[in-house]
Amino acid sequence: MKKPQYRKEFFMSEEKNAKNAAAAGVKNGNAWFKGLKAEFNKIIWENKENVTKQTIAVVAVSVVLGIIIAVLDMILQYGVDFIVGL
Repeated sequence: MKKPQYRKEFFMSEEKNAKNAAAAGVKNGNAWFKGLKAEFNKIIWENKENVTKQTIAVVAVSVVLGIIIAVLDMILQYGVDFIVGL
């Protein structure tokens, strides 16, 4: 089988396209970061007091649910052990 022969100009144009794409990527990246900064400026952040209250509430609910799940697990384990032991 004969290998296809490529012209040198083809490869040179590919190199130019790659360089142009890289330069465009930098420009698009800068625009993306500018857009990101603009969106971050639109965010209304909660004050420290509200964040603290909400964090405490989340931790408390997580602990309570963890305890409930642990108790249910022990009850079910005891029930299964009792049934298997018969």
